[in-house]
Amino acid sequence: MRKEVSSSLMIELRSLAKDFGHVQALRGISFSCAEGEIFGLLGPNGAGKTTTLRLLSTVLKPASGTAVLAGYDLLRDAEKIRKVIGVLPAQTGLYGRLTARENLRYFGELHGMQGKTLETRITDLLTRLELGEAINRRCEGFSTGMQQKVALARAILHDPLILFLDEPTEGLDVPTARTVYEIVEEMRAAGKCIIYSTHRMEEATRLCTRIGIIARGEMRVIGSLADLRVKAGTEELEDIFLRLVGDAR
Repeated sequence: MRKEVSSSLMIELRSLAKDFGHVQALRGISFSCAEGEIFGLLGPNGAGKTTTLRLLSTVLKPASGTAVLAGYDLLRDAEKIRKVIGVLPAQTGLYGRLTARENLRYFGELHGMQGKTLETRITDLLTRLELGEAINRRCEGFSTGMQQKVALARAILHDPLILFLDEPTEGLDVPTARTVYEIVEEMRAAGKCIIYSTHRMEEATRLCTRIGIIARGEMRVIGSLADLRVKAGTEELEDIFLRLVGDAR
């Protein structure tokens, strides 16, 4: 059952933890994300960023703790959560033997979209991402960048309330990366709640309303860029990251 949720709060993690055998991937992290917010998730490789997104997108189950997304509890309402989220994972997960259009049509129908509304939405997204005639080619022959474009279109196809983006500009050229920034900013302006995981400090500086820096499965610091600058005593996000996290890998 969906709980009452404030008009702005969309995601709330409550001591979320995950282990893989003897490895503690997440050590009870807590943070929140609101409507119209882009929460940047930064950290070195192996810090727990992707594990966090996989837990929130219901791919994994936590060892302890929970989260509430759009009023739904992560442990009890996984199916309902899947209906209100869009996910761009680290691995695109496209069906190689299907064309770009067929991939999007399949996922759109899973979300209850159909007919002219679905086809128009697919065409609009693939045109904006400049896939051209490739929309009718099998994805198995696509470059990394082209696959990333289709996966992004799939993530936002159904106009989700919440969006999880794991390295969304990986493999993209500069013009296409700029288009991704524009789409993300438009979704934020439309009130979407976005968690944006990236290694690129310039992206976090440009897009994120708040930033959480995670290392060794622990959330080290959360705040706006202005807050982090004060805390670290330096201006550039890369320097802030190194000063607050150091070589924690």
